[in-house]
Amino acid sequence: MCPATLHTERHFTAGEVVRDIVIGMSDGLTVPFALAAGLSGAAAPSSIVVTAGLAEVAAGSIAMGLGGYLAARSDADHYENERKREEDEIVQVPDTEADEVAEILANFGLEPNEYWPVVEALRKRPEAWVDFMMRFELGLEKPDPARALQSALTIAASYIIGGLIPLLPYIIISEALEALKVSIVVTLLALFIFGYVKGRFTGLRPVWSAFQTVFIGALASAAAFSIAKAISA
Repeated sequence: MCPATLHTERHFTAGEVVRDIVIGMSDGLTVPFALAAGLSGAAAPSSIVVTAGLAEVAAGSIAMGLGGYLAARSDADHYENERKREEDEIVQVPDTEADEVAEILANFGLEPNEYWPVVEALRKRPEAWVDFMMRFELGLEKPDPARALQSALTIAASYIIGGLIPLLPYIIISEALEALKVSIVVTLLALFIFGYVKGRFTGLRPVWSAFQTVFIGALASAAAFSIAKAISA
């Protein structure tokens, strides 16, 4: 084959992992940041902010990871239930299922003389038939068996990494309000970078995604700071 005719397709296939990182990192950056700002507004010392912040990061990462695990397990259970139903249907009502295959293929523009041989071929292969119905009738892909645990660990780790960023200035600087100023700069910069990268991976406009992420984080922290300041006053 001539080198000029070689074609290598590059597709992004880590969408689920990126989604988990986005879920964990966005909450990890925003929630502890808002908590730290709120405590600073209530005139709490840096030591209290760090203690409360680390406790929140620990609890938040566990809760978020568990949520990701249960969501992935729910998807896997749903897939297995639907697959069992399709397996029963191709045995109990094979003609109806065959007509559904024909209808699906017809929707792709195939003529009867083109799709009926495919229908008959699938009827001889029950496993492939069920795979076809799961994919093209129900739009379901078989989940990765390790997906639930991977999702939980990815979300939890991303939450921890994101949550430590706004707390680092409080660990270094003893004066809470001074630490808050540094935390704002560091966290908003991290939110901007994270939003930009998120936009690149998810197909959104990177700059718009970056400013949107910064705005949400800034709004949450400003609200927490103002409420805490009003209560303490």
